[in-house]
Amino acid sequence: MDGAGESFIVGGVQMARPFRIRRLGHFGVDVQDPEVARGFYERLLGFRISDPIDFGSRLPEGERGKHGPGVGYFMRHGTDHHSFVIFPRRVRQVMLPHAKDHPEVTINQITWQVGSLREVVEGQKFLANRHIPIARSGRDTPGSNWHVYPIDTGGIANELYYGIEQVGWDGFSKPNAMHKIRYMEAPALPHRSELAEVKDGFAAGVDPREGWKQVEPLEEKYDVGGVLLGRPFKVVRVGPVRLFVEDVAKALAFYRDNLGLQVTEEVTWNGHRCVFLRVNTEHHSLALYPTALRAELGLSPHTSLFSFGMQLGDYGQLRDAISFLKDEGVTIKYLPPELFPGIDYCAFALDPDGHAMQLYYAMEQIGWDGKPRPAAQRRLVENANWPATVPATSDTFAGEAYLGPWN
Repeated sequence: MDGAGESFIVGGVQMARPFRIRRLGHFGVDVQDPEVARGFYERLLGFRISDPIDFGSRLPEGERGKHGPGVGYFMRHGTDHHSFVIFPRRVRQVMLPHAKDHPEVTINQITWQVGSLREVVEGQKFLANRHIPIARSGRDTPGSNWHVYPIDTGGIANELYYGIEQVGWDGFSKPNAMHKIRYMEAPALPHRSELAEVKDGFAAGVDPREGWKQVEPLEEKYDVGGVLLGRPFKVVRVGPVRLFVEDVAKALAFYRDNLGLQVTEEVTWNGHRCVFLRVNTEHHSLALYPTALRAELGLSPHTSLFSFGMQLGDYGQLRDAISFLKDEGVTIKYLPPELFPGIDYCAFALDPDGHAMQLYYAMEQIGWDGKPRPAAQRRLVENANWPATVPATSDTFAGEAYLGPWN
């Protein structure tokens, strides 16, 4: 049950856990060829590379070069250092022997933002006391975010994190030379601030322009809300994550009782139980579906990922994105709307590995009473007949806002 009767003080508020997830922060998939995947996510979807990461160099010397490309990429849609990552699957399977126990897990992380470093540290103790497997904790670079990695019942690494690096107006990520210490365990509290770390780096003569600088790969020729962009849409928010799981009840217990996600709604479709959970005001950040549904929907049998969501700026951008991606040869799928309560018009773009990226423009918001919109009051969607425009609803353009310029 929720919190099992325990009580903790989080920022002066009594809560059932010593942390509270605020939002889905970032997400990642392992791919066969990161360079091919990079073309899809960078060139076509518009994610910007914030830093590369060389996994190949971490292999034993005798294994290097034997397992395909070893470089992966941290990517961003906004100012967070990364909101999406692609890592080399074959290399990581050699690095992580336990991955062989879960061959369908191509998700390398589902990352949840909490409110403070103390919540990360105390969250690790809480989860360990509940006998949740912890892959690692501390602080990684690039990104600079403090974290702990609990593993769910299906072998997927979740991450609770605080304090991710922000990429500013000049587009440069933090230089490697600024990362003086790599923490492999939780720090002693209190820890010095990010500002103090950066100040020390500058004092040591680190050049802030030694970091990675992204270059737009496409000509900026599309008028998107009055701004010229390289594609006729902009990703303004990431999520939700949809998972195929062997045991819905078991997975639900992990995310609800241990991580504190709240159940918004359940749907039964063709006899399959589907559960939708939220962390903030959005209808859901995570959805759980039985693995038996995967074949019925014609999705890749090689991954337990149903889909990952990417919210676009508006409905017009969604329509334009579908046309743009089709013209670029991307496979687009439409799936039964009943499987996505809280989202009306959406389509799924398949990446080179067969991962489905859900493109949509609006997410239903949940108010103070915690109740979703009644199903009878939701918009009816005919996938074969999308209108040119749609009427507004009470929560149109509500929820998490994209900050900063689109380009």
